[in-house]
This record gives sequence, structure tokens and C-alpha cells, in this order.
Amino acid sequence: VALTTRMHEVRWGAFEDGFPNLFIERVEELKGRRVLLLLSFLNPSLIFAQLSLLLSLPRYHIRSLVIALPYFPTGTMERVDLEGQVATAKTLARLLSALPLTRCGPASILFYDIHALQERFYFGDNVVPVLVSAVPLFLAELARAHSHESIAIAFPDEGACKRFGSHFTAFEVVTCIKRRVGDRRIVSIKEGSPEGKHVFIVDDLVKTGGTLLRCRDVLMEGGALSVSAFVTHAVFPQESWRRFTPDLFRRFLVTDSCPEVAALIANQPPFHVLPLARHILEQVSKYCL
Repeated sequence: VALTTRMHEVRWGAFEDGFPNLFIERVEELKGRRVLLLLSFLNPSLIFAQLSLLLSLPRYHIRSLVIALPYFPTGTMERVDLEGQVATAKTLARLLSALPLTRCGPASILFYDIHALQERFYFGDNVVPVLVSAVPLFLAELARAHSHESIAIAFPDEGACKRFGSHFTAFEVVTCIKRRVGDRRIVSIKEGSPEGKHVFIVDDLVKTGGTLLRCRDVLMEGGALSVSAFVTHAVFPQESWRRFTPDLFRRFLVTDSCPEVAALIANQPPFHVLPLARHILEQVSKYCL
């Protein structure tokens, strides 16, 4: 990617009361420049500091602003099913939409595999959401390491199948469904057969992983030779990644969209981290410049 870049540092300090004490090094050099900012909102306690930086940057006469925010953390709370619920996906979108305009207009925000595509409409006119997918990285890894195997792709629910199915027309596809029986969530195979295949479960994110584990058991009962997984966002609260062991999953592919977690699991079998950096630069060059 032919981009000439210059790194700028931000001092992320805090005052005695815990509120952010931020300082942009060599801020005068930002005037008239295109700015790319890579952020992570995985930790709620760090969001305010990052929003403070975002709101200040256009005031320094930058030419344009691209924000790479691979994981949109409130994406799974995108609707209200019961009066009294708060759709925090809309709340965070409103906060990001408060950005001042740059000299070239609205900032662009790059999201990877946002949980619901309609969330693009939650943002105001001061920002332009750019929705991209990490699935091409997964397909490249399949071609590199598994081209000699009989591979099937499994989706843990119909939503994932609708979302990602068009990427996998060259593969046998297995679709699972979830249904509640009392307090239990039952997973079963709706379509396709995993028999004799190395099956990769594909989804946008994993948190505690209960659904993926149940899906894995169903696939093995259906005759899969082995089961692996690919998810874009490895959230894994409270170290729930420890539930995924090599005896259960042959491989577990994730990106580093949640960098704190990716650093923890990078050398822990069965996990393998697919870095986003080069792909982010390609998408920025394609959509945002």
C-alpha cells in the first residue's frame, strides 16, 4: 500500500481524580494533514479518553480524519425488545457522530464485521461509517493451510448464515439453529452435513462462547472429523477463552480487533491471530482517501 505515513504520539495520562490528562505530541504538524487514528473501545473505562482525543483533532485544522475502530462493542445491543431497554449501539453511534467536521468534511469510521448492518444508519451526518469484513483474511488462511482438506463451513445460527453465507459458495455449508427449552438453549443442525469434514464455525464475535461450544458438540455428533472456528472479534470477557482447548477445537482463528485479548491468546493453542494492520491500510486507501 503506497501511503506515506508519519507517526504521532499521544500521552495518555490521568489526573489524581482519574480523569484523562491527554497531550498530543507535535500537534502543530497535524495542520493540513490526513490523520488515521486506530482505537480500541474494548475497555469501557478507556472510551471517554479516546472520545476526548477524537473531538479535539478537527480543531487543529487537520485535512481529514479516518478512525479505524475494528470492534464496535455495543453492536449486540442494537434494538429494544421490551420497553425500558436501552439500545446502547445507538448511544455510542450518537457520541461518535458528535465529531466536528474536518476541512474536507465528515470523518470516516472503519468497522469490521459490525454485528448488524443496519447500525450504519444509527450514525449522524458528521461521520461516514465504512463497513468491511475480515472474512478475506480467513479465506486466505484456508487457502494457505487447508487447501488439501475437505472443508465445510458451519454457521451457529441463521443470522450468521445470512450475513456471511455469500462468502462461502465454494464450500459445503452447515447451518445450525438455536431454540430455547426452558432455561436451556438447544443447538441443532438445520441444513447440511458435517460428516467426514473438517468444519470451521464462522461468526462475527465470541464472548463467553456457549453457543460455539454447543455447535461444536452437534457437529462432532454429526460425523465431523474435526471442528475449528473463525470469529472476527475475540471479546472473551473474564478469560472465557480458557474454555476453548485443543482437545475441543483443532484451530481457533481470530483477528486482533480486540488487541488486549489477542495479545493474551496469541501463543495459546488452539488460537491463531490474523493481524488486521495491512488490511486496514488497504481499506483506508480504497474507501477513505
